[in-house]
Amino acid sequence: MMVRFSAAKEVKIMEMPEDSAMLLSLVNMKLRDGAPSPEELCEELGWDCSKLYKRLAGIGCLYDEEKNRFC
Repeated sequence: MMVRFSAAKEVKIMEMPEDSAMLLSLVNMKLRDGAPSPEELCEELGWDCSKLYKRLAGIGCLYDEEKNRFC
C-alpha cells in the first residue's frame, strides 16, 4: 500500500483486489468498520468508484444504502 499526502488529508492508495469475492469481503469489512459510504471509501483508497460498483454488480451485488453494505 502506498500513502500519498496532501495538505487536506492523507489518501491511502491500495490496489483493488482482482478476485471479486475478496473485493466484496474487503469493501463490506471497511464499510462495517466505519467508512460512511462506498464513495468515501473509494476516495480514501484511491479507487475508481464506478469500477467498484461495476465489479460488484458483475457478481450480483448491489449497494444497500440502509445497511451500508453490498449484498
